[in-house]
Amino acid sequence: MLNKWSIATCALVALGLMSFTSVSSNTEMKFVNNKTVQNGTPITWAQLGQIDFIKKRDNVYGEVMFPVIHPNLKNLQGKKIVAKGFIVPIDNKSYALSKNVFAQCFFCGNAGPETIMGIHFKGTTPKLKTDTYVTIEGNFRYNDNNVDDWIYHIDNAVITEQK
Repeated sequence: MLNKWSIATCALVALGLMSFTSVSSNTEMKFVNNKTVQNGTPITWAQLGQIDFIKKRDNVYGEVMFPVIHPNLKNLQGKKIVAKGFIVPIDNKSYALSKNVFAQCFFCGNAGPETIMGIHFKGTTPKLKTDTYVTIEGNFRYNDNNVDDWIYHIDNAVITEQK
């Protein structure tokens, strides 16, 4: 009897997880297929995920894995982009844009550091709720040498859509 309940519980959990994953995938597909971009080049999480890492020496931490940015992303350095994702609070004053909801972002063990972008808002930083799905326009910046900073950033960011 206990085995039947365990199997049923596992099946329900698996079904729930599969349902959550498909919603996330559909959201990204809408962005990939979005042809009506107002100002900026659309950038996808799949593009940001095209990253390699190389082990190099750091003066503070010793041997560390440094990102090797894809050439297509290097070409976007300083240019206006449009990105979609979930808001993740970092502290009382700053946020990041994440491919995943807070419970699945990289520091919770479900993804890598390439699935999050630091946000530097143009003007005053707005008050945002965790896991709000937004579209952001701003200037793309990558970091491939400071291990204490995000790999990707959106500078002069403006929220153009919020769900």
